[in-house]
Amino acid sequence: MTQTVSAPDQVVAQRYRDPAPSTPAAWNPVLQVLHEHRSVRRYLPDPVSDDVLALLISAAQSAPTSSNLQVWSVVAVRDPERKARLAALAGDQEHIRQAPVLLVWTADVARLRGLAADRDAELTGADYLETSYVAFLDAALAAQNALVAAESLGLGTVYIGAIRNNPEQVAVELGLPPGVFAVVGLVVGVPDPAEDARVKPRLPRGAVLHAETYDAAGQLGHIAEYETRIAEFYAEQNLAHSWTERVLGRLRSAAALNGRHRLREQLEAQGFPLR
Repeated sequence: MTQTVSAPDQVVAQRYRDPAPSTPAAWNPVLQVLHEHRSVRRYLPDPVSDDVLALLISAAQSAPTSSNLQVWSVVAVRDPERKARLAALAGDQEHIRQAPVLLVWTADVARLRGLAADRDAELTGADYLETSYVAFLDAALAAQNALVAAESLGLGTVYIGAIRNNPEQVAVELGLPPGVFAVVGLVVGVPDPAEDARVKPRLPRGAVLHAETYDAAGQLGHIAEYETRIAEFYAEQNLAHSWTERVLGRLRSAAALNGRHRLREQLEAQGFPLR
């Protein structure tokens, strides 16, 4: 990974590629880790120990959870052959094979259904979209806590949204019962410094921060500013320079979703009725 920029104003400036950085109002090591996040797609063979994994999970379990339902679970995959099969199902991404561990975060209402069955209790509320929505949020919040914890330890990470490309096969591979659905993967490992992973600039704050009510009028101006800043990053990565073209292409058609256009029926088949 690239050398850490230690001055707070430079760290924030790096996140936006801001040529005129200002000093943050406050700063601490947590803010440093958050602002320096970057996706890592090349890893050294060093393992992630059981003790470190346990720490990542306790960090994940420290995330907020709606009504303390804790409707998520995670499957840690280390077996090279299983990782290779999951990589093939998730867009054939080599870093899934390369990283020492793949964490598959799941929405999990099966645990609560098991409790209800054990007590012969009604659980109709679990069949509604709200509960599935909460389960996805819980899984995402837990995963993000684990990501920040991993990066605070000097590890690299990258999310694998393509774990949802073929959820039926993923469920079979991981032995997921009805009521458990793979939400997102997260690979974790020691970054290969040869990759030179860089901080990807984000939209200007004004594009996402609205005062009191949503303001759509200024969006195009912010995006035009962003296009200029991110073009430099894309050029460094030898990618097409337009962010707008990339996001519109990503959502141009059902085919562009790479199988994820079937999410509703896939969820229902995996035991999420979505009433």
